[in-house]
Amino acid sequence: MLVFERMTHKPITIGPDTPVAEALQLIREKQVRRLPVLDKKNKLIGMVTEKELLYASPSPVTSLSMHEITYLLSKLTVDEVMTLSLIHISEPTR
Repeated sequence: MLVFERMTHKPITIGPDTPVAEALQLIREKQVRRLPVLDKKNKLIGMVTEKELLYASPSPVTSLSMHEITYLLSKLTVDEVMTLSLIHISEPTR
């Protein structure tokens, strides 16, 4: 069995400037565990997981108001929490 046979051929992707809250919502809506992060030239530059996004989100027991939380989350983008060192492969040429 080859990786090519098991991999997702058209994954859902996001850009590095995507807000953390938006990425987390996308993960939940599409029921995926991770999102590849692509630059403007569609080059893979990172990966973000649901776990990384949750760690970046405020705790439910925070003393911040909802307005403060919303503001802070709108400023936090995926490029600040994504994994940069990736091991990846390309599709085989046939």
